[in-house]
Amino acid sequence: MRSTIISDANRFVESLKGLCQKNTDDELIYEDNVQISLVNHKVPLHKLVCGNLPLLVAGRKLKLENAQDDSEDSLRSEDLPDTEAADEEQKDSGPQPLPLKNARQLLSWYTMTRFQNMSTVACAPLPPLWVRCDMSDPLGTAWLGAEPISTGNKVSAIKLYTICSKGATVDKSSFISLDELMQLHQKRHHASAVETKGYAQYDLFGSMEVENTIIESQCSIIAVFRWSNVEKIFQMPLPSSEAVLDITLAIGDMKSPLYETYKELDFLETLAQGLQTGEAEWPDPTDRRSAVDLTKALVEELESIAKTGHGPAGKGAEALNEDKPDTPSQADKGINIYSAAGLERGDLDFTDQLWVKMRSSITSYQDITDCLKMVISAVKHGQIKPRVHRNSSNSLGRLILQSYKQQMEEVCLSGLIPVHMLLQMGLDKMRKDYINYLIGRDLTTLNNLSYYLSTDVDPQEQVTRVKKLHHLLEILVICTTFLNLPHECLFPFIQSCLKYYKTSPYDEKHVFQMQIRPVMISKFYQKEEPMAWGVEVFSGQGSREVRTSFHLSSQPLVDHVTFSSDFNKTTMNGEKEETAFFSTMVAHSLINII
Repeated sequence: MRSTIISDANRFVESLKGLCQKNTDDELIYEDNVQISLVNHKVPLHKLVCGNLPLLVAGRKLKLENAQDDSEDSLRSEDLPDTEAADEEQKDSGPQPLPLKNARQLLSWYTMTRFQNMSTVACAPLPPLWVRCDMSDPLGTAWLGAEPISTGNKVSAIKLYTICSKGATVDKSSFISLDELMQLHQKRHHASAVETKGYAQYDLFGSMEVENTIIESQCSIIAVFRWSNVEKIFQMPLPSSEAVLDITLAIGDMKSPLYETYKELDFLETLAQGLQTGEAEWPDPTDRRSAVDLTKALVEELESIAKTGHGPAGKGAEALNEDKPDTPSQADKGINIYSAAGLERGDLDFTDQLWVKMRSSITSYQDITDCLKMVISAVKHGQIKPRVHRNSSNSLGRLILQSYKQQMEEVCLSGLIPVHMLLQMGLDKMRKDYINYLIGRDLTTLNNLSYYLSTDVDPQEQVTRVKKLHHLLEILVICTTFLNLPHECLFPFIQSCLKYYKTSPYDEKHVFQMQIRPVMISKFYQKEEPMAWGVEVFSGQGSREVRTSFHLSSQPLVDHVTFSSDFNKTTMNGEKEETAFFSTMVAHSLINII
């Protein structure tokens, strides 16, 4: 009997070893009914256990086949749920759990082979093994896990995990108390002294209600608090807590104060794509007048100024100096989230103005060519002498600067040259917009922006770098207009963001983190319920540390079991809705290997 058990364990571990040696996304089907994957990325499990990667994750095969009754199989088909019933119960293609009995068998084999006197397999250390369970037992066991603890090259202990979960309820009195949790830990681990750590998460900017309709935002700001010496379940984070804002944002939200700027960026991307493919899908114009008519009006206005010497300020015949970026007024500092973002500049030069007019009215390649021909001809023949910035980096601006010295080059407006010229004008204008905002608010320096302002890379990469700046600016505007955060928070935050994007691709799913003092955001969470709350009771030190933790969350932390969805939010006294919380318990055990 003993030899059979050891043989089964070694056969199982050999299969795991083979899967790990492949180092691919392949899955192992063990004994026709168990599916095991080598996972190299974080899974929902990591919200509960900060374990090592990679992981071995086991569960029931998605589609069970009729297994034959083999007396030599240790995982018999009759031990598993009826195939038809199981398939009917879980029709989705997500991960499937095993009965607790089978999960324990897998963990037993895995753990057994770590003991040298019981194993004949010379096997390298394996990643931790986690098994999905179906929660059919009274405790609602959702996961079983085993993680080897190594001393040097030798496994010295095995840390076993049990994760139990319950469905959502609004009855807070049903949750375990902190005293009960501490007693449970002390009894299990015979600990004379324990410590506690708490955490809480609040959704500061997830969704908003307008006329009884929930509008999901494309921005997420989650405040995460951590503190020691927890006093009770659902304790409010202490003022001395460590606090971090986890911020993600997808650009293009129509409610954003930077939506018009986003549409400018979108047009830039259209032009850049046109340069690559030779085709472009022009957006609907926002101005009813044609691009040619708008350009003609601008040229005629400058002709009038050239003849009379009178006209709107700032449209004379000399190059503009680069003045210090505009400083925000007091009104800008108290801006409402739906009002303007303060990107407007008072130093738009001629190419900036031409870009604004063409961007709002272009409907074809011919529009671009006709407009540029009109402008270049007027400049060449001295009909207009528009002002441009001395450091203008677009080709039209450089031609105008040359015209001041009567040294204007010939330009052939054929092929993709007109599109490229218009793209340069837009890039130049938007870069100056972002410089004006960031440097004008003392959030960075021109030197720190050199990567984003470089014209030494291809046009597509230039657009991507401007898009990165826009992404950061949208985040920054939310932090200033919604959270009203001070400069002392924003300055180090924007430095870290700029540093990140210098070496990382554009990613709207990336979580940008801001260290912050709880007092700065207290008004946003003190009267709200957390989206997640947890406490850890722990004893021991280093690799010998053991923990018992209790987690409450508005969303289930287990992804392979369908919880009952009949827990609607309830209204207390007709005023405030209470949140229904899922509860999850995580317990550790430590087995020493002699």
